Amino acid sequence: MSESVPTVYPSLRDKVVVVTGAGGGIGRSIARRFAGQGAIVVVNDVDAATALDVAQGIVDDGGTASASVADVSNGEQVAAMFDDVVDRHDTVDVLVNNAGLVSPMLHFFEADEAWWRKIIDVNLTGHFLCSHRAARIMAKAGGGSIINMSSGGATRAHRAFTAYDATKGGIEALTRAMALDLGPYSIRVNALMPGSIDTSGLDVEQRTLRGENVPLGRIGEPHDMTGAALFLASDDASYITGDVIKVDGGMLAQQRSATVDIMPPGDFPRLEDL
Repeated sequence: MSESVPTVYPSLRDKVVVVTGAGGGIGRSIARRFAGQGAIVVVNDVDAATALDVAQGIVDDGGTASASVADVSNGEQVAAMFDDVVDRHDTVDVLVNNAGLVSPMLHFFEADEAWWRKIIDVNLTGHFLCSHRAARIMAKAGGGSIINMSSGGATRAHRAFTAYDATKGGIEALTRAMALDLGPYSIRVNALMPGSIDTSGLDVEQRTLRGENVPLGRIGEPHDMTGAALFLASDDASYITGDVIKVDGGMLAQQRSATVDIMPPGDFPRLEDL
């Protein structure tokens, strides 16, 4: 992996890390960052080309990675994926449940059962299926770490995201319940809560507009999620389970968004006046 990424967590070296939905966006950045720590990374995606591309990019940078194509909402494909991982690497140390659907956006009146079931199956059932398989492997090996992917929609709401927000609330409940059931087996289960992360390459105007309502003043990047993921997987987080870490630039800390607040950031003291 690139020498520009320092080894911060020696405990992750040679660990077998499965990252679902790692063909792009947050999953891709997390997979690459784990590889930079010397981990053995399994790049999962439903799209073979993107999974292969990410895995090859890691290898080209000196890391260790392989591609694994599977639909996380399909139990047979999930079982086959983890069987293959065990055949190749003997175990699974870390699972990052990143795979999920955001679109299509539909108003509640526009939604139908097929739309609802598809998003539930991928986002929530996918977390369950992958965790259920990985946890058994981890338990036999003496422990491990599972990291789920939540959203601000778990505790707040987006317009036209009924199914998505329902899955994220479910994922946080699943995280807590799994943490209790799996704690005696030395398996820690936590979740990350991304804020407004640019995973699709927004133009300057869109990035500026979204950034106005983030307390840190900018939209998030996929790599902003990686540090928290490494921490939760590392030995430094050995006494943390059942928790959710927000990586949102302070979005959920505010009562009102910046553009409608009583004192908007534009009225704050200027640096030259301090």
